[in-house]
Amino acid sequence: MSTRGHAMAAGAVLAVAAALGALQAWALAWPWPVGAGPWLRSGEPAAWLALLAHAAAVVGVARARSAGAAAARALVWTATWLATTFGWLYISMHVYGGMPGWLAAVAVAALALFLALDYAVMAWVWWRWRPAAPWAAALAWAAAWTLAELARGVLWTGFPWGALGYTQVDALGWAAPWVGVYGLGLVTAALAAWLALARGAWRWAAAALCVLLWGWPGLGAWVQQRLPDATAAAGTLPVRLLQGAIAQDDKFDPERGIAVALRWYGQQLVQAASDERLAGGLVVAPETAIPLLPQDVPADYWRTLLGHVRQGHVAVLIGLPLGSFERGYTNSVVGWRPGQALPVDDAELPAALSAYRYDKHHLVPFGEFIPPGFRWFVDLMRMPLGDFARGALPQPPLTWAGQRIAPHVCYEDVFGEELAAAFADAASAPTVLVNVSNIAWFGDTVAIDQHRQIARVRALELGRPMLRATNTGSTAAIDHRGRVLAELPRAQRGVLDVVVQGRSGLTPYARWASRWGLAPVLLASLLLWGLAGLFGGRRRAP
Repeated sequence: MSTRGHAMAAGAVLAVAAALGALQAWALAWPWPVGAGPWLRSGEPAAWLALLAHAAAVVGVARARSAGAAAARALVWTATWLATTFGWLYISMHVYGGMPGWLAAVAVAALALFLALDYAVMAWVWWRWRPAAPWAAALAWAAAWTLAELARGVLWTGFPWGALGYTQVDALGWAAPWVGVYGLGLVTAALAAWLALARGAWRWAAAALCVLLWGWPGLGAWVQQRLPDATAAAGTLPVRLLQGAIAQDDKFDPERGIAVALRWYGQQLVQAASDERLAGGLVVAPETAIPLLPQDVPADYWRTLLGHVRQGHVAVLIGLPLGSFERGYTNSVVGWRPGQALPVDDAELPAALSAYRYDKHHLVPFGEFIPPGFRWFVDLMRMPLGDFARGALPQPPLTWAGQRIAPHVCYEDVFGEELAAAFADAASAPTVLVNVSNIAWFGDTVAIDQHRQIARVRALELGRPMLRATNTGSTAAIDHRGRVLAELPRAQRGVLDVVVQGRSGLTPYARWASRWGLAPVLLASLLLWGLAGLFGGRRRAP
């Protein structure tokens, strides 16, 4: 074959790798309005698609002529996977940040390529030292893949959004309370690699197992219903979730955004406080529902709200920024309960507003803190960005109506090991989880659906209901088995009333992750690689 022919063949291989990356990204939340019954639904995960795309990519990496070629194929595949997964970052930088479109696109691509380096290194190592036996090579691949996922999720503050395991929330979610999202990804990668590498009758066996696990859409729920539950019911909680649907273009505008937020959220909180149907319940408003510092809002506004809550029947959680130029700022959630003392004068108002307070711990790079050396990049965007102070880990929950209610802010729920830190002691562990978010920064995109799948996995891992109050979606209630109980239409102003069941007790994941974080996943991956190499034989050098 001529040099030109070789170049065209190599280009075709890389194009296929890129296509497989896009398919793996779409498997997290199918972005298209067309589907195929229960196997392919808009906004929902397609576990089987992730499996097949991953298996095909393994074939390409395994058939590379050198470790360098294997790494190049993996780089293109995973960079496309990641860029497709979080391509909505372009909207925040260009549409709302005012960054030139070409530069925003380059920034997304550069981030994807940087994160994909972990997977390229993984592919190079695997190709160079993989065992000879197909079953062992498949296990080694799964171990190497998981190590790359861990690197992406931990290094440089971590950005594990869209990890492979999230695609399996329906098919393999029953295992999440034991192994967590990285364990789900490991199992998926192992079976995909076995399907790709097995020969003869073993390939048919692998195909049969994959058809069983992924070809029957209801199998995951059927298995889950028959497994013992590690948690127990801990009473019910009436809940009202608020979705203001204030466009991001308007959010910080004094008339179109701030005035609307003050009026609508104020009205909803006052009405909920006296609603007998919510007696003993909880009302939740989203992240930065009030997009002002408390001291910039008239004191009478706060006194009115606190007065109604004090005399009412419900507790309140509401997202708003706190702090000052001198003390620094936090992205926070404050909580109020009936019977709370009213401030006598303005000097007592800040303490009354933060009678319960949660400060966001895991801050968003560039959005909530500026990495060293990147001030120039932030200055390219016309957005209210800056350096926020970091909250402690863990922080105490809000206690109300027999429940321990633990809030967290926006993309903190991507870090399951950090949420698990609150579960070290079963007696004081949260019974209900609450996420407040505003991802209107990313438009009406698949980011909303992706975040819902992530929240479902957190509910499964920790065995707790997850309440989500957001500005534009997905405002939803999810039970401890990861099932969406109710959800508001996206980008529409409204309230969601639902009753959730608090849970006590600890899942196996909550036990080990609360004590050792991700160390067990790291050790299991290294052990799996070692065992595969020990018993899988040595592959002859090509």
